[in-house]
Amino acid sequence: MEKTVTIDGKEVRLKATAALSIRYKSQFGRDFFSDILKFLKSFPLKDLDLDKDEVDQDALKYIDHVDFEVFYNLIWTMAKNADKSIPDPETWFDQFDTFSLEDVLPDLFELLEGVIGTKKRLATSIKRADKDREFFPYMQTLRSESG
Repeated sequence: MEKTVTIDGKEVRLKATAALSIRYKSQFGRDFFSDILKFLKSFPLKDLDLDKDEVDQDALKYIDHVDFEVFYNLIWTMAKNADKSIPDPETWFDQFDTFSLEDVLPDLFELLEGVIGTKKRLATSIKRADKDREFFPYMQTLRSESG
């Protein structure tokens, strides 16, 4: 799935494919799905309407819990997925004077929905991240056992 967003007046293509998680881990050394769940749990399910074209301002009250590094890593990885010629993250982000979360977040959620599968599965992932605090240690155990 691919979307074009406008960041600081510049058109930026974002693309989510099966290679997204591999590219993310290769670039940042972090697990893509763990970081997505960490990012999503910052937005409680009851305040997140996945059918809206814009972010509810009330949902943004959780902004102080958002790990912006994950947000920027996801955006860069999706941009790199769409355009292999973009430079390293720091150089790429230096081209933008402003970066509006409100403008990019709906498209990011839509692309994540495509990677995860469906709105229902995305909503389930958000709910799990919000309610099940034992999920992350469990995933760590599975990763340790598998290799």
